[in-house]
Amino acid sequence: MINPKSTARILVVAMLTCTTIAAAQTYPSRPIQMIVPFPAGGPTDVYARLVGKLLGEELGQPIIVENRPGATGLIGTNAVKGADPDGYTLLYTSNSAHVIGPLLRDPQPFDPVADFTPITEPMRYPLYLLTSTKVPAKTFKEFIELAKSQPGKLTYSSVGAGSGGHLACELMNRAAGIQVLHVPYKGAAPAATALMSGEVDFMCDSVGNSQGSVKAGRMNGLAVSSAKRLQIVPDVPTMIEEGISVEAYIWLGVFGPKGLPEDVRNTLADTIGKIMKNPELTERMHREGYEVINQSPEQFAKDIVREREVWEKLIVENKIIAE
Repeated sequence: MINPKSTARILVVAMLTCTTIAAAQTYPSRPIQMIVPFPAGGPTDVYARLVGKLLGEELGQPIIVENRPGATGLIGTNAVKGADPDGYTLLYTSNSAHVIGPLLRDPQPFDPVADFTPITEPMRYPLYLLTSTKVPAKTFKEFIELAKSQPGKLTYSSVGAGSGGHLACELMNRAAGIQVLHVPYKGAAPAATALMSGEVDFMCDSVGNSQGSVKAGRMNGLAVSSAKRLQIVPDVPTMIEEGISVEAYIWLGVFGPKGLPEDVRNTLADTIGKIMKNPELTERMHREGYEVINQSPEQFAKDIVREREVWEKLIVENKIIAE
């Protein structure tokens, strides 16, 4: 004999299962908010809007990009950290805010992997070693030889202590065995101006930001911190080619709150991977010194853990603190 209560329970479970499947199949059913923890107009914001537009077209729902700057990315990041894990609130950020930033605070405000759902890393760019035209070295090897011959004499600028450019230069300094002096500035413009005027000797910046000044003869570009040469500067060697084992990038990545359903995560990762093959987007990225990256969520999370260990060791050894 069939127990009516058992039948009722089975029906309820079946209905809940069907509802869950239906919800997953219809995602997204409303607009998605994508938070950028930086001011409007910067590279992270620009690419969040480009990627968001294409992502919305593919998913059939608009992606609403919202800037929530402040506290070196912490305000916007925390907004996503505390959001419902339903796929309708996403974070578009960089490793400078999501990985490096927390390492400069005590206590660290969040874990970049454990407190979020890594989705994918759409793109990244290496750092470009730039020198003042007053520096006599014209190649990367000559520059390293010059620095070694004058320990503690050469200076380099950055947009601030703990910035990506600062840490990339520190990685290079350590790998090359040179001693130089860091001079932090408050922003990219004054850091670049100091280089062009000869106030400092070198800096590490993106190719997109600086290649125009290199072409104009206001600074020299000697090497990039990527694994292979970039299309935009094919004649510029990598640091690895020149015998200095440094590979450093600033990446832009997409995250959801912790606990994002796996099917929603995979839908977003797969769709972003698809739009990163858009020829217009790809051409623009290459023109600005970016590399297209198509990572699975699992690989993205593993890479963040490894990268975090590298930056943490560097920050501790060099006693780097946020300004």
